[in-house]
Amino acid sequence: MAFSAPTPPDPDGDGPAQLWSREAWKRRLALWGGAIAVALAAIVFAKIGDAAFEVFLKVTGHSPWWALLLTPATFAALAWATRGGLAATRGSGIPQVIASLRIGRDEFRAAQLSLKVSALKLLLTVVSLLGGASVGREGPTVHVGAGIMHAIGRRLGYSDPYQASRFLLAGGAAGIAAAFNTPLAGVVFAIEELSGAFEQRFSGTLLTAVIVGGVVSMGLLGDYAYFGHIAARLPLGQGWLAILACGVLCGVLGGLFSRIVIAAADGRPRWLGRMRGRHPVWFSTGCGLALALLGIALGGSVFGTGYEQAQALLVRHDAPGAEFGIAKFAANLVSYLAGIPGGLFSPALAVGAGLGDNLTGLFPGVDPSAIVLLGMCAYLAGVTQAPLTSAVISMELTDNHELLLPILATVLIARACSSLCCPTPIYKALAQRLAPRLQPPPTTKPADD
Repeated sequence: MAFSAPTPPDPDGDGPAQLWSREAWKRRLALWGGAIAVALAAIVFAKIGDAAFEVFLKVTGHSPWWALLLTPATFAALAWATRGGLAATRGSGIPQVIASLRIGRDEFRAAQLSLKVSALKLLLTVVSLLGGASVGREGPTVHVGAGIMHAIGRRLGYSDPYQASRFLLAGGAAGIAAAFNTPLAGVVFAIEELSGAFEQRFSGTLLTAVIVGGVVSMGLLGDYAYFGHIAARLPLGQGWLAILACGVLCGVLGGLFSRIVIAAADGRPRWLGRMRGRHPVWFSTGCGLALALLGIALGGSVFGTGYEQAQALLVRHDAPGAEFGIAKFAANLVSYLAGIPGGLFSPALAVGAGLGDNLTGLFPGVDPSAIVLLGMCAYLAGVTQAPLTSAVISMELTDNHELLLPILATVLIARACSSLCCPTPIYKALAQRLAPRLQPPPTTKPADD
């Protein structure tokens, strides 16, 4: 007979004693209250970010040449502001959360997730959008959500490595749910991306905290899909060849994007590493200038998150040109290499939409919107190597469940092709470079719900 190790008592369990335990309810209420705070912060962040980008559009609407001044100057200012102690505000924010989940040291978590860092992350990402940077809000929202939960947990005394990690995990997951107004995507993201990095099972209390964050966002913003209902279907036969085409093309390009970003983080090629290391402000200014020139050449379509362009491609109305997918790829790359605050999710969806649109001509008998949607989920899966998160986000943003099986097949192909170009997922690789000597996660913990 096989015997298993005894399970430690579960303070959040379903037994009568645990269910009505004062300590268990204190923890639950703290997590749920924190999730509400994260959702409210995400909504405010989204509104301010959209308003900032509208200011950029109004300025460049008077003359597109204003971008040659505004974008490089913004990139330079952000590179200067995020030196030294504010380096944790750079980039997406998801690697910082993953590294903090793996490292139990208070000083490391405080440096990555303090309320000061979280507030500045929000503010500086808004500045990035004010300068027209091709960045998203979702990764920074995860960072801010984890920072808020970290502060709440510490204030209430949940500072041991395991309990603090529960709060970080719930905050990051609630952040992605609120940022996209997609509660299910938040749950899947927590399990696949964050919880996968921190070796623990995903508990019922954490699950409900994520749902609370998503429900608050939905209650305030409405139960809607950002891109509207996309009633696209994919017939058997030629249509399913589009799955292979989107999965391979978008997966390879997503993996290539990640490989370039990771190589740059390692200082490769050497000339790039020397330039970034010795003259970070000038390097970032050059990236801003490259983005401005690209934006002017493309009529401004590559600036910002790319939501509007992705939606236009999905509904086949006022869509950008055939060069949009590759141009947005380049815009995302120079924005991320600049080291400014900003995420990858929404710009990746826009790149995927553009690449999918490029493939529609190969399949004249297939609904173009279906191919664009497959391109979106495939490229996001290629960049993040998180296929389930990519699939669920794409379905929830478009309110489309008819393409469930094609989407799942596409993201799995994209994930496989991406891993051939970039063996280590981008967020995990960047987290390892934040903390190269990751100590193992705590092994002594209560059983999950």
